[in-house]
Amino acid sequence: MTPSTPPAPVLRFAPSPTGLLHIGNARTALLNALLARRAGGTFVLRLDDTDRERSREEYAQAIVADLAWLGIAPDLAVRQSERIALYGAAAQRLKAAGRLYPCFETPVELERKRRVQLARGLPPIYDRAALALSDADRARLEAEGRRPHWRFRLDHRAVAWDDRVRGEVSVDCGSLSDPVLVREDGSYLYTLPSVVDDASLGVTLVVRGEDHVTNTAVQIQILEALGHAPPAFGHHNLLTTASGEGLSKRLGHLSLRGLREAGLEPLAVATLAVLVGSSDAVRPVASLDALAALVDLGHVSRAPARFDEAELAALNARVVHETPFEAVAGRLADMGVGGGAAFWEAVRGNLATLREARDWWGVVAGPVTPVIEDADFCARAGAMLPPEPWDAGTWKAWTNAVKAHTGAKGRALFMPLRKALTGRDHGPELAALLPLIGRAEAAARLAGESA
Repeated sequence: MTPSTPPAPVLRFAPSPTGLLHIGNARTALLNALLARRAGGTFVLRLDDTDRERSREEYAQAIVADLAWLGIAPDLAVRQSERIALYGAAAQRLKAAGRLYPCFETPVELERKRRVQLARGLPPIYDRAALALSDADRARLEAEGRRPHWRFRLDHRAVAWDDRVRGEVSVDCGSLSDPVLVREDGSYLYTLPSVVDDASLGVTLVVRGEDHVTNTAVQIQILEALGHAPPAFGHHNLLTTASGEGLSKRLGHLSLRGLREAGLEPLAVATLAVLVGSSDAVRPVASLDALAALVDLGHVSRAPARFDEAELAALNARVVHETPFEAVAGRLADMGVGGGAAFWEAVRGNLATLREARDWWGVVAGPVTPVIEDADFCARAGAMLPPEPWDAGTWKAWTNAVKAHTGAKGRALFMPLRKALTGRDHGPELAALLPLIGRAEAAARLAGESA
C-alpha cells in the first residue's frame, strides 16, 4: 500500500497592529513563513486587531509592507476585526457548556483580592467567587450598573504537549487564574479569537515566542472545549538587543522600518533573525529558499538570543559582496547608477550597503574634485595616459610606465594617482575603475580640473 501524503501545513503569523514590527517579530514571521514555504504549505497573516483603542491602520499597512520587504508576503491575510461573528458564536457555545461564566468584580476589587492573597502567601489567582453568585445576585449587580466580564473555567489539570522546540512541556492549569475572554464592553481579548481562528483557518503548527507557553495550555483547553483538535506548537527563544534588553514595538527597538531605511538588505536581516541563537552558524545564503532549508526548530536554543547590530552590519556587507549583478541591476538603475556589470564587479567588494554604490558611481561619472598633492607628478602621469580602448590591464601598464619615468613606487606612486582620479584616499581597485572613468575624464582630473 502506498503511504498517504501528509496534508500541506498551515502556519500563521499573528501580530497586533499596535506598533512597528521589530526584529523579534520578524523572527517569528520568518520561521512560520519559511517552514510553510519549504513544505509547500500556506502562510497566513492574521492581524489581531480586536484592541480597538491601540490598533492603528497605519501599523497594519506597515506590517504588510515589512513582510513584503522581507520577501514573505502571506498566502492569505485576515483581520480579526472582520471575524467578530465567529468569536461570538464560540462564546455562546462555551456559555452553553458552562465553561464561560460572568464575573462582576471591578479592577480595584480584583487588585485588592490579589494583594490579600499575596499577603497570606497564596498564589494571586482568581478565587472563582463569581461561580457562587445566584441568579438574584447577578440581577442585583446588573441593576447597580455593573456589566460582567467573562472568564473561561479551566479544568485544574496538567496540559502537556510535545513542543517542536522545547520537547515535552507540561503546564499545571490549577496554578492559573481562569482567563478573561470577553471584556465588560463585549470585546474580545487575545485568547478566544486566536483559538477560533486557528481552528477555522486549519492551522496545523503554531510557532511563536516562548512567552506564550502558558497561553498554549489555556488555548488547548479552550480548543478542546469547542471540540477542536489542537495544532502542534513550537515556542522559540526570544531575541534581545545586544545589551540584553527586551524588544518592544512600542519603544521601536530594532524596527524593520528602521533597518530598511538604514539600507540593510532584507536577506541579511532575515538570515540573522532566523539563525541567531541556533546551533547553525550565521552565514550568507543565496535566497530565502536556501534559508528555509536551514530552518530546524530542533536547533533553536532555549536561551535568549542577542541580536547584535554590528553582526548584522558585517553580515549585510558579506551579502552585498556576494550578490551577482543580475540580482541588483534593477535597484541600481532605480538609483541612477550606470556602468553595468563592470561597475558592480568593481565596487561591490567595498560596499557595506547597496546604496553606497551610488557614491562610487558619482566617483566614476563625476563631478569629482581632484586632490592634487604634487601637480608636477600628476601632470607627468597625465601625459603618459595610453590611448583608448582601456581594459583591466591598462592601470598596470600605465603605472609601470609612470614608475619608470618618475622613479615613484609603492604608496608614493599610487596614492597621488588615486586622490587625483577619485578625490579619495581609499576605495575599489583602480584597475577596475580606470576604464570606467575613461581617458578624457582621467586626464582632466590629473590636471586638477573639477568636472
